[in-house]
Amino acid sequence: MQVTENSLNRKNSLAVTKSFLVWCFALAVCLLVVGFPLVAVMATVAALLSMALHPILPMSAVLLVAGSILAINIFAVVATAATLTAKGVHPDQVSWLGWLNGNSEVLQTTTYAACPLTCEIKQ
Repeated sequence: MQVTENSLNRKNSLAVTKSFLVWCFALAVCLLVVGFPLVAVMATVAALLSMALHPILPMSAVLLVAGSILAINIFAVVATAATLTAKGVHPDQVSWLGWLNGNSEVLQTTTYAACPLTCEIKQ
């Protein structure tokens, strides 16, 4: 009985870890692709903040600001992934993540220019 419970706990923890890592990947990709305007605003704010901090911290203002922005982004992705995993939302249950599971639907099939002329020719 103990072996079965141990095996079940191991499978459950593996599924939770997999769900968390997939959420981290999906959210990071979405932040980079969809959140590009947000990244541009963050870069602008970071540049202005670096210039404002330069008189106070001449050598490490850029490093401090860049590290802070990067840490905030990583924390946001990890915290969101942990929240979604803790609530029991699995990535395969989300409809807009079909591309992640390989279930993407083809919106349009390719039609070549010569096909209307040659596709119906029978030899």
